[in-house]
Amino acid sequence: MYVAVKGGERAILNSYRMLDDYRRGDRAVPELTLAQVREQMPLAVSRVMAEGSLYDPHLAALAIKQAAGDLIEAVFLLRAYRTTLPRFGYCAPLDTGTMRLQRRISSTFKDVPGGQVLGPTYDYTQRLLDFTLEAERDRAPLPPAQATLDARMPRVTDLLRQESLIEPETVPAGDPAPPDLTREPLALPAARPARLQNLARADEGFLLSMGYSTQRGYGNSHPFAAEIRYGQAEVELFVEELGFAVTIGEVEVTECQMVSQFAGNAQEGPSFTRGYGLVFGYGERKAMSMALADRAMRAAELGEAADAPANDIEFMLYHSDNVEASGFTQHLKLPHYVDFQTNLELLRRLRAERAQAAPAGPEADARPAQDGPQAQEALAS
Repeated sequence: MYVAVKGGERAILNSYRMLDDYRRGDRAVPELTLAQVREQMPLAVSRVMAEGSLYDPHLAALAIKQAAGDLIEAVFLLRAYRTTLPRFGYCAPLDTGTMRLQRRISSTFKDVPGGQVLGPTYDYTQRLLDFTLEAERDRAPLPPAQATLDARMPRVTDLLRQESLIEPETVPAGDPAPPDLTREPLALPAARPARLQNLARADEGFLLSMGYSTQRGYGNSHPFAAEIRYGQAEVELFVEELGFAVTIGEVEVTECQMVSQFAGNAQEGPSFTRGYGLVFGYGERKAMSMALADRAMRAAELGEAADAPANDIEFMLYHSDNVEASGFTQHLKLPHYVDFQTNLELLRRLRAERAQAAPAGPEADARPAQDGPQAQEALAS
């Protein structure tokens, strides 16, 4: 806290009022409602839910409004609120194979069983500003879909598995429960379940950069998007009193299955390997980047060279969290008066000792001044 700022607590409280005024903007413009944020900024809501680790579109919209559109601040707000919520239990694993699909594409097979379902996407737009949106007139809604998509479209990876062309999905011995990084600190070495959980909460921009680097020579990766799915998946909770799981709702998720070439080793023959991404909401870029990062961090496990930043598990897991990164960066705004004064005094003393050690006369211009023993000792300390 800026205790040295003139006015102290009163100045800080006034900064809150100024922030509220800045966020509200021109009073002549109608105030933004949470319903508007939730319904008309769904991609921002999806990102905040994914990185905030809390599926609640209403609260995500509230966080976005409170943060004045700063999505990382909104993620921080949502995570902080999440810590106050009671834990009722853990749901059963999501069966994304039975999602109510709104979009499903594959870049590996043109005629994939079930078909390519483009759905809502910017992929085929021309990225030209649409000035008709200035009119603020509602366009006619699409008519209700006449056909229901097959909820059990076969996975592309299953097609490859039938020919033994892709590594099998094996369950670890004993089928241990995955860790809960919201309650347990990250520990290294981290198994893949912990890594995937970390990546699901990770900053989209960081993962995008790291995933991009693997395709630019820093990771030796040539991936293919086997399948990308977006839709609603049922959430089931096992009720001990009943002895079976019951459906308690649905969540909107995006799933990405990446496949990459693998030359094989002494134990395994050549095959495709997997990279996986799953995020809350509609977030293809995040899911794809997560899948690329997941595969890159498996390099050592597969006997490949692991000398790129994206292959370094510790580097990736410790630097991908935007709340942690933002906090550590922004803490530099807090008072560091004592630290800076210490450095300032040291610098003044070193420069003074350097000036005293410099020879007088023309010889001073012939060779650089040498640091004295005291200056060298100060630098070493």
